[in-house]
Amino acid sequence: MAPVNGRPFLEWIVRYLAKQGIGKVIISTGHLAEVVERHFQKNPVKGVSTLCVPETSPLGTAGGFLNAARASGEKPEAWVVLNGDSLAFANISAAAKLTGQGADGVVIGKRLADASRYGTLAANAAGDLLRFEEKKPGAGVINTGIYLLRHSLVKQFADRAPLSLEKDVFPALTARKALLKVLVMDAPFLDIGTPESLPQADKFIRDNAGEFV
Repeated sequence: MAPVNGRPFLEWIVRYLAKQGIGKVIISTGHLAEVVERHFQKNPVKGVSTLCVPETSPLGTAGGFLNAARASGEKPEAWVVLNGDSLAFANISAAAKLTGQGADGVVIGKRLADASRYGTLAANAAGDLLRFEEKKPGAGVINTGIYLLRHSLVKQFADRAPLSLEKDVFPALTARKALLKVLVMDAPFLDIGTPESLPQADKFIRDNAGEFV
């Protein structure tokens, strides 16, 4: 809910999803969950139905997603999953084409000349995800925190908490030979998770105003 260019950063994420044609957004809320829910009740994004699902204890990235998905009662063909503190203007339709061609899931990546702040994605020549790698100096393809996951794949997640997408779910799925694709996009990306990056957010939103409704 950090204020960015006059609105909470989370609202900009919802506005980006609306621009991508997504009309229902489910938000897993933790600390000050009631503040998040009240904001979207008072300030709905046009064309988007927003449901907030509280996370009453730490569930991890995958656990929070599963809790929200189950509470929603939705069973879409595929889920679009995003972090709440980063944003990349990925083309969701391009990722959906990969699931339509047989992929079980897609991880959106971005190539950086200096990926040392982030872990990187290792993929083979066909774009199949091999593993998540730890932080290291140099260039690499980072995980933008945007995923497209078939509902049939989500049903294979371990039923425990806390549960991490990066450390628990994806390694287990690749070990079982699930087909997870890495889609590398040259899209603007910002992670507001550090004191250094948050001040960049206002300009980032202004520079990419066309990506939002």
